[in-house]
Amino acid sequence: MTFTQLEIFSLVVELRGFTAAALQLSISQSAVSHAIKSLEQELGVDLLERNKASVEVTEIGRQLLTRAREIIGLAEAMRQEVADARGLKRGSLRIGSFGPTSSLRLLPAILDAYTRAYPDIEVRVDESDDAEVVQWLQERRVDVGFVVLPDERFDTVELVEDQMMALVPRGNTLAKKSAVPLDSLCDAPFIMSGAGCGPLIEPLFASAQLAPRVRYRVAQVMTMLGMVERGDGVAVVAELALPSNVATTHPGLAAIPLRPAVKRRVGLATHDLRQATPAARALLEVAREVSRRNTFR
Repeated sequence: MTFTQLEIFSLVVELRGFTAAALQLSISQSAVSHAIKSLEQELGVDLLERNKASVEVTEIGRQLLTRAREIIGLAEAMRQEVADARGLKRGSLRIGSFGPTSSLRLLPAILDAYTRAYPDIEVRVDESDDAEVVQWLQERRVDVGFVVLPDERFDTVELVEDQMMALVPRGNTLAKKSAVPLDSLCDAPFIMSGAGCGPLIEPLFASAQLAPRVRYRVAQVMTMLGMVERGDGVAVVAELALPSNVATTHPGLAAIPLRPAVKRRVGLATHDLRQATPAARALLEVAREVSRRNTFR
């Protein structure tokens, strides 16, 4: 097998098609097909299931894909280390980011400092929810990703700690309180985050042996804010997921800490720091320094 075959295999899976991979690689679709077929013949297994609409990776293909991405990542690390030794500081970096917390509150300050220090590193930011960013890290589809801590599966750098906030309409009696007990949120219709903070909120109620009256599940924080402001229900969200000017943009709602306080820690993670590229290690160092200056809020 060749390194090029592994790169093509990884890209076909990521883009879910031969045509898309060929376009990104600027080669013919037949060349992509030939590379995959040759790799399958050498290994003696089917790596992909070809459908009319898309391409799906087989179970054995999924297992080998992890190894292929490890090899590709190590090769990129070697290229970057050579570039560093020659003083070029070139390379690429792929970051997994989730929701407003990382994409709007943490990432801008980190990227500003990083691109000033390493202007020749090409940075790609992929965005999804917390769970998928973790999956990307596990599959080595991103070099670094934002995660909720602790997470023993990765090497991590803690960046910030915030807290979970109750969201209630401004006219609700809870809006006058300095802190909101969790059980007081069980009487009104509850708007549950379908992504992002969702995996934190449901266990929070369960551990207190409480059951909120979930009427809505929404994926976007801005949608949730509008619904609470209209009086459709109450919600719980992480403080850093809120817009920094939420009091101005949504004057009809109140964001109040829970009682007792529920903290959340967010950091950056890489699959294995020993195998991380120089560009990834540099980002972690920059992020650690930005965190020390506390410029995220």
